[in-house]
Amino acid sequence: MEDFNDNPYFELFIKQRQNQFAVGNTTYKQRVRTLNKLQHAIETTFREQIQQALQNDLGKPVVETELTEIYAIVGDIKHTKTHLKRWMKNQRVETPMSMLGSSSYIKYEPKGVCLIISPWNFPFNLTFGPLVSAIAAGNTAIIKPSEMTPHSSALMAKIIAEVFSEDEVALVQGEVEVSTQLLKLPFNHIFFTGSPQVGKIVMEAASKQLASVTLELGGKSPTIVDKTANIDKAAKKIMWAKFLNCGQICVSPDYVLIDESVKAEFISACKKWLHSYYDNNPKASDSYGKIVTDKHFERLSSYLENAKALDAKFDVGGETDRTSRYIAPTLISDLKPEATLLEEEIFGPILPIVTYESLDVAMAYINSKERPLALYIYSRSKANIKRIMNNTRAGGTCINNSVLHYANHNLPFGGVNNSGIGKSHGFYGFKAFSNERSVLKQHTFGVTELLFPPYTNMKEKLARLTIKWF
Repeated sequence: MEDFNDNPYFELFIKQRQNQFAVGNTTYKQRVRTLNKLQHAIETTFREQIQQALQNDLGKPVVETELTEIYAIVGDIKHTKTHLKRWMKNQRVETPMSMLGSSSYIKYEPKGVCLIISPWNFPFNLTFGPLVSAIAAGNTAIIKPSEMTPHSSALMAKIIAEVFSEDEVALVQGEVEVSTQLLKLPFNHIFFTGSPQVGKIVMEAASKQLASVTLELGGKSPTIVDKTANIDKAAKKIMWAKFLNCGQICVSPDYVLIDESVKAEFISACKKWLHSYYDNNPKASDSYGKIVTDKHFERLSSYLENAKALDAKFDVGGETDRTSRYIAPTLISDLKPEATLLEEEIFGPILPIVTYESLDVAMAYINSKERPLALYIYSRSKANIKRIMNNTRAGGTCINNSVLHYANHNLPFGGVNNSGIGKSHGFYGFKAFSNERSVLKQHTFGVTELLFPPYTNMKEKLARLTIKWF
């Protein structure tokens, strides 16, 4: 092994490496007991502390915490416990006639020592979600949460220390340098959630150790609203999905592509639903959060200034307050193509509205950009939906809804190319943290033995017959 003695986390890594087979050989019942302990900690022991930590870090309303953090984790654990026994069983596969006398199966075995690097926007959900899959698959894990949500990271460290011994699961806190040191270690698998830019750094580091990766990234997730859509219902759902967690969601609708004939109706409906959700003053609303850090506030404010400089139309919002890191729910149209809002992933409460004259133009616009993590379609036309699905690419899609595909544990979640590599959630998360070990077991004499050397004319004829008939 390469010399890692000067790495501050090498000793912790070695503890988990030495314990990996003990953890990997745990039974279904033992893993369920571990998951039960984690569930009790999240659902009962630390529930109110989780709510407070998220209020401190993100101004997150309690209802959003319940639905997007606690429910998401507990739901994932319940789903895993229900299906884990079946997932852990050897999966029988067919064996060809040419291998008569043998049987074949796939054994899902743990990858070993894993690194989970989680983001700040849903700190508990996006830390414990991958951890549930890692535990289910029988791995040890070191977790590095975001430094941008310090209250949440400190509480997660407390939870991890109470539920696990550090040779099973450990959490280390710190800034970028901590991640840099961890990425130098020879982990068996790395699960990273964050931006495509940092994802490339993680993948490069993993390549040096030939570690497998799951990268949950992001990008500009488009929303198409065609002229057949129920505009009022579309506005209701898009306004909820966009401004949930103050727009700081990897699968948030990043921009709307709308048939120009229904643009005015859509904006009017959006105003109605925003008033319904947040009243006349979102800043004072208990249902609206805040931007995570000053740095992100300045980034988003610069996008707004750029739009103003390019004479874009502010249909709704645009107000900001640096002291409270408040940016109003904002809708902007008539943006020039070079506007920053149309080039960079927004990750905040600003929604550009782009019109199109034909569906072909809308699809060409989407396909001119990197493949998104999500694509949303609002339409009552089966033909239009089929055209969009067949002629675009995305990690996931909701039809006449937004974001909710993430919450279905039976669906694989993840991106494609720039928006991610690999899938997670449910069985797909279990697979991400597992090696699919192929096993062939010989029971009796195998016919292939008839073709062992020395090679004769008769064996050449047998080989040709094998190719022809088997």
